[in-house]
Amino acid sequence: MNKELVLEKTRQFVKGKLEGEGSGHDWWHIVRVSNNALDIAKQTEGTDCFIVELGALLHDIADHKFGHTDDDRRRIISDLLIELEVSYEIIEEVIYIANHISFKGGTNKHKLTTIEAKIVQDADRLDAIGAIGIGRAFAYGGHINRPMYNPAFNKETAKDIDGCTGNDTISHFYEKLLLLKDLMNTEIGAQKAQIRHDIIVEFLNHFYAEWNGEI
Repeated sequence: MNKELVLEKTRQFVKGKLEGEGSGHDWWHIVRVSNNALDIAKQTEGTDCFIVELGALLHDIADHKFGHTDDDRRRIISDLLIELEVSYEIIEEVIYIANHISFKGGTNKHKLTTIEAKIVQDADRLDAIGAIGIGRAFAYGGHINRPMYNPAFNKETAKDIDGCTGNDTISHFYEKLLLLKDLMNTEIGAQKAQIRHDIIVEFLNHFYAEWNGEI
């Protein structure tokens, strides 16, 4: 198995599927997650960087947010990687990553069992926060016709139930994005998350000040 060829063919496959996607789950999201995952992996002992990169590249294929099932994802990933002569063991590792790292509206309580899955989950969550995470949140909100902000939303009692209790994008910050820094699996991921978390907090302070005509 030529690992570089497998990675290049996988990049081409995923880019063909996701390029131009408008909800914030596009090809460039995959690139950023892959880069972050590899950065964390290289600083984490005992990590298989090949599995990390494959898992990062394929983690949003046939995503449940767009009506797909775990079985759909298994079939698509298996078909691709079997054709590329990837071993059964590695294919199962990659499918495990893709099927288990999602936030799923806060209902995903599965405890990840591999360091590779933990790293890809951290990298995916990093892309949901910080400046890029803010942009992606509003892109996704627009994609599903979610209002930007509803002043009736009570941020003090926000509790995620399938990711949309407030039915506006700002509520999503409290239901998911502000929670992520405390859910990271790795020390490196947690350090990166704190920086991005602080950016979100600063943004929200400015948002409310502008909304209320204070600045």
